[in-house]
Amino acid sequence: MTKDQLIAKLKSIVEPYIQNEEAFNNLSENTDFINDLKINSANLVDVVLDVEDEFDIRIENDDMEKMISVKTAMDIINEKLNAK
Repeated sequence: MTKDQLIAKLKSIVEPYIQNEEAFNNLSENTDFINDLKINSANLVDVVLDVEDEFDIRIENDDMEKMISVKTAMDIINEKLNAK
């Protein structure tokens, strides 16, 4: 999966939870889920669960705590997919 495909999938996953439309429209690797998109911590858990479903992977609590930006989410997803 290319970087752009992965970003597109993440964008569709986080869309229901965002509070900042402008930041969402400019979503990139550097986008922070909490500070930029204004996703609250409860919804961040929903994002992680949606990522698990979408990619058929299991994200451990340690990884979940790190998954606060698009870049770290991509790294974790790629790591899990490569381990399959």
